[in-house]
Amino acid sequence: MQMNNINLTDSLRREHVPQRPTLVNYKLQAQKEMPARFIFECAQKLEMKPLTSATAAILYHRFFRELENAEYDPYMIACSCLYLAGKIKDDKVRKRDVINVAHNTINRGAPPLEPCDEYWSMWDTIVQAELFIARVLKFDMTIVHPHKYMLHYMKSLQELFGAKEWQKMPIAKAAAAFLQDFHHSSKILDYKPAHTAVCCLALAFQVYGIQVPLMDETDDTTHWYNVFCPELTRETHWEIMENIMDMYNVETIVGKN
Repeated sequence: MQMNNINLTDSLRREHVPQRPTLVNYKLQAQKEMPARFIFECAQKLEMKPLTSATAAILYHRFFRELENAEYDPYMIACSCLYLAGKIKDDKVRKRDVINVAHNTINRGAPPLEPCDEYWSMWDTIVQAELFIARVLKFDMTIVHPHKYMLHYMKSLQELFGAKEWQKMPIAKAAAAFLQDFHHSSKILDYKPAHTAVCCLALAFQVYGIQVPLMDETDDTTHWYNVFCPELTRETHWEIMENIMDMYNVETIVGKN
């Protein structure tokens, strides 16, 4: 299997590091990835930790995978996932702040909400949805993130390249950005965290055209990522990378709207 996103790869290389700078009008966007993007935008404004926002995104994807055809307001579920993730990761934020940031993000330029019917409606919805999300997920809030695997792999790769050479390369920053952006898609639930982590690194190497040392001494059936994930097949490897890159096709559509 070969990647069919070569033009996109070139674009990402020119941009140096994947970014999502476009301000989105969430009221006008119908793409299913938008509520997850909303989660990360709100989390950044709330100064939540990266693992907290990733946890919120995973909770959101798991919830709607369980209730795929249910008609719940995705942005209110996203708000509740943010608030719940803050508790899970001990990165708590005030409910009032979640409400005001969410309201301002959906209604660009709007002032903070004063206590009113809309404010208390959002308050009650977040409280009720928090328990409902937990029940739908059978109170299983355990999430194994790819981040810890990526950190381990990066340490090993740094030793292979040498610390100075590794620091010169944009691989770590690019791979971390790919990982965050892949959380916008529910497809992140389909793969093992270790596989996702190593494929984000592999995509970064692919984008910047960097060869992992000593790989020219291996045969055609052995790849550097199999050192970390022996069971990861070439087909799954390419599939994950293509799914990550598909997120940037969504971004292109959003930017045109």
